Amino acid sequence: MPRAFTPKVITANALIEGDVIYFTKDDTWTRDLACAEYLTDEAHAQVRLLDAAQQVDLVVGAYLADTAEGENGLEPTHFREEFRRTGPSNYFHGKQADSKQQDGQAA
Repeated sequence: MPRAFTPKVITANALIEGDVIYFTKDDTWTRDLACAEYLTDEAHAQVRLLDAAQQVDLVVGAYLADTAEGENGLEPTHFREEFRRTGPSNYFHGKQADSKQQDGQAA
């Protein structure tokens, strides 16, 4: 028996920078998960994924990622997506360094 559809967002990597990005309702890409289109219907999600995957001049590897509405907006439900969103964990650089500086902590 197939598993029930759970809410998703469309994610990919930016072709030039490699950053994790998310597809929005207006067919653009954002680096902010909170701005991603929240997909609750399986058929609509598949159509939107086709739309996103056609933007080969902007993205690579578009796919549907499980997401849930949390206290602070959309949140990944799988460790892999949280890891992609926050970057490597071996030391603070890139997104991690930026978030530490924003929190008032030294990087």
